[in-house]
Amino acid sequence: MPIGVIINALAIFIGGIAGTLAGNRLTTDFKENINMIFGVCAMGMGINAIVLMENMPAVILALIAGTALGLVIHVGKGVAAAAELMQRAVTNVLKTPAAGLSQDEFTSTLMTVIVLFCASGTGIYGSIVSGMTGEHSILIAKSILDLFTALIFACSLGMVVSLIAIPQAVIFLLLFFGAQLIFPLTTPAMINDFKAAGGFLLLAIGFRMIKVKMFPTADMIPVMVLVMPLSWLWVTYILPFVS
Repeated sequence: MPIGVIINALAIFIGGIAGTLAGNRLTTDFKENINMIFGVCAMGMGINAIVLMENMPAVILALIAGTALGLVIHVGKGVAAAAELMQRAVTNVLKTPAAGLSQDEFTSTLMTVIVLFCASGTGIYGSIVSGMTGEHSILIAKSILDLFTALIFACSLGMVVSLIAIPQAVIFLLLFFGAQLIFPLTTPAMINDFKAAGGFLLLAIGFRMIKVKMFPTADMIPVMVLVMPLSWLWVTYILPFVS
């Protein structure tokens, strides 16, 4: 049973509702400072995953090639369009537009949250591990961060944050039930390189959350698809040749 996936989706849904209800009750100073802590947490989780990297050339190639692919096929624009559709749907039904944000700020912030919730290496890897072994601790740890992150972001973005639980649950459930097909094809090195790539993505997300540098995190999503095949190619064919 996908207990971890369910807990993670509920954390986002509940956090989004709580943040929408809290609204302006939380001061701007509080939200900005606690958001920096969330950014540091994301960066810390990223660094923790990056140190597991076993095949640096393969991971670096995946980061560059995957991001380039994402930019070429405009993954970021697709995520932005989906974010706008979600925002319009919620606004039309609930009449609660996001307060205090321009459309560009809203879309940029929502994209960051969508990638953080739906496409982090921790969530993807956690879903696969949960499906294969029944170990839910990775997703539960992610749920704690997501609950409070959703609450804070929903204060500005509104109820649309709760809706992110839907695509997130769909993605993680597909990974959970597809784990029996994916996991047997992997090796420990591939998994560690996969987690490291997700760590770089989390690090970039952390920088976006604290508004130091707006990395193209949505366009980096293809990295998570390419990293394991490139890790396997490196270990199987290239590494024996160069060594």
